Amino acid sequence: MSRVVVFDEFGGPEVLRTVEEPVIAPRAGEVRIRIEAFAVNPLDQLMRSGAMPGAVTLPHARLGVEGTGVVDAVGPGVAFAVGDPVVIAAIPDAGERGSYAEYTTIPASRVIARPAGLTIAEAAAIWVAFSTAYGALVEKAHLRSGDHVVITAASGAVGRAAIQVAGLLGARPIAVTRHSAKERELLAAGACAVVATDREDLGEAVRRHTDTGADIVLDLVGGPGRSDLLAVAHPAATLIAAGFLDPRPSPTPSATSVTIHAYRSFEHTTDPVVVERMAAFLAAGVREGALRPVLDAVFPFEEVVQAHRRLEQGRHTGKIVVTI
Repeated sequence: MSRVVVFDEFGGPEVLRTVEEPVIAPRAGEVRIRIEAFAVNPLDQLMRSGAMPGAVTLPHARLGVEGTGVVDAVGPGVAFAVGDPVVIAAIPDAGERGSYAEYTTIPASRVIARPAGLTIAEAAAIWVAFSTAYGALVEKAHLRSGDHVVITAASGAVGRAAIQVAGLLGARPIAVTRHSAKERELLAAGACAVVATDREDLGEAVRRHTDTGADIVLDLVGGPGRSDLLAVAHPAATLIAAGFLDPRPSPTPSATSVTIHAYRSFEHTTDPVVVERMAAFLAAGVREGALRPVLDAVFPFEEVVQAHRRLEQGRHTGKIVVTI
């Protein structure tokens, strides 16, 4: 049997409950994972609260799009072997096969080998943040060495991952935060410069650090602030709209020459060719010590509700992880 976190109605963290279900034998092309830890993501919060209509079927819905564990069983035609440590790279149908469980059975194409050198908690927290940052900056914006990259919500998990990805590839990450108290930690995380909007004007600060404006803007917030971000980009820049922290509309001036791409990580994480590139990049970056997820808090499985409450408080700086 497997302990599984489910919910039967939309609502706050208190709707989550733990049940026991039979483990599912893998079919051809599938693997069963004995999960050791999983991360709690904003997407989980949206699904649990009902903010993503159509994405969840009630009752008895599951959660979780990333995690890490060990291969427990394999179906025919699978290259992985029992005992292999892996990272779950994507679970598009998280409502049915989510990683908030002791076991889950998923297609083998949805897992990658776990990069050596990570703790269990770090391995659970690495994929969503770093695949989003890599996919947005490298696959979508075609980041080059020397590019000035403005990153909003820089103290969050994806923002910190983007700082590391940009730095590893020779770009110059400029971290944007609402709180000047976070400047020191963002510089320590690898930002070349920090713009704290509680004390300085975004446009003036970016122009000071770039002269001609940003080459790439990674918007991890959304909302009306996008107009200010377009104003700090030079005319041939690219803006990647990858965030939804601000639910208000994001205006796009018709006269802008900036190239704007909407981005969601499943655009690439369900493409095995791109996943292979992402996995190789992550493994090399971890091996070199250049890529490392930042952890905020680690909870035991029995405290998954508290982990969701921590996420809803909005004061976390890094990933929230639940271990089994």
